[in-house]
Amino acid sequence: MNQDQQISRALLQLRMSSPFFAALLLFARLEARPESGTAATDGRSIYYDPAFFASLGSDGISAVLLHEVLHCALRHPSRCGYRDPKIWNFAADIVVNGIISEHGRFALPMGAIRDKALERFAVEEVYELLLRQNISVPASMDLDLLPAATEEVGKQAYWPSALRHARVVSESMGQLGRGDIPAGLAREEQASDTAQLDWRILLWRFLVRTPTDFEGYDRRFIGQGLYLDAIDGGALTVNVAIDTSGSIRPSEMSLFLSEVMRILGVYPHVVCRLYYADAALYGPYELTQGGPLPEVQGGGGTSFRPFFSAVGHLSPDGTTEQPCVYLTDGFGDFPEYPPLQPVLWIVTPGGLADSAFPFGQVVRLRNGMG
Repeated sequence: MNQDQQISRALLQLRMSSPFFAALLLFARLEARPESGTAATDGRSIYYDPAFFASLGSDGISAVLLHEVLHCALRHPSRCGYRDPKIWNFAADIVVNGIISEHGRFALPMGAIRDKALERFAVEEVYELLLRQNISVPASMDLDLLPAATEEVGKQAYWPSALRHARVVSESMGQLGRGDIPAGLAREEQASDTAQLDWRILLWRFLVRTPTDFEGYDRRFIGQGLYLDAIDGGALTVNVAIDTSGSIRPSEMSLFLSEVMRILGVYPHVVCRLYYADAALYGPYELTQGGPLPEVQGGGGTSFRPFFSAVGHLSPDGTTEQPCVYLTDGFGDFPEYPPLQPVLWIVTPGGLADSAFPFGQVVRLRNGMG
């Protein structure tokens, strides 16, 4: 059986096992690259060493193609950004192999990278957790993420469209609902959609939101590639709580505070009341532009109830006021009833799953963290 026949047989096996993944592979270019060693992708093409494929057999080829097309569809090469490519590749392999394992119809090759404790997170979070835990990349690991292809970076809609098409194919063959699409893929796909937007931009937009009309973008930030909404209106008070129970790293806390202070410098009408919170509440401390930061207090357990009890009230005219921002890992006691004001949770890597937050909008600290 020649190389083309082997690949065709592997694709046929994929079609029988998973119409979804077989359809997804139609959107990737397969290109032989002799003496390259194994297989790799730049987010658009899948490159393979013919000698390597010849040693695998159809089952092995299927597993490799599935691994690489998941890297493509989830845009792992372009999402790497400024990060260490080796650690990013390690993190991406953990997530992809977790998705394949969850699917249950394809056997991972011997020695495949697995970490069941980490694979449920988005790649950005796995990367941060690897750094936090000082986990080193195995010396024997084959790096299969190449620098992102120019067209892959420029056409962000390509793979989302491919994923939608693959879902239609799977549904037409009666596979959806029968385990054809692992839950881990949906989680990572959602992360790939939001990872292109820095968490700071989402935080800034939340903080400058007012009841008045938006009037376009603030030109002071366009040169930085940040299209932040310009606003018109009076002062806005924002309550910011930082979880100080010991699970938040000092570097994360410092970064968050510096970003809030930067916002105050740009938007002087924003009044920021800062609270530190573990099981108790400390504050409020009113932050001022150029003023000192209060000494961090806490170190006990985690409860979100004191903060929302302290800030949960209505303005004199009966409308909700004082939106809330909470920096936390999400593990703590929530109030029995949701607050009336809007809430933004800034969740650290490895924190509580988005779906477990009973109220508010969740943004995860994936980008901008060193």
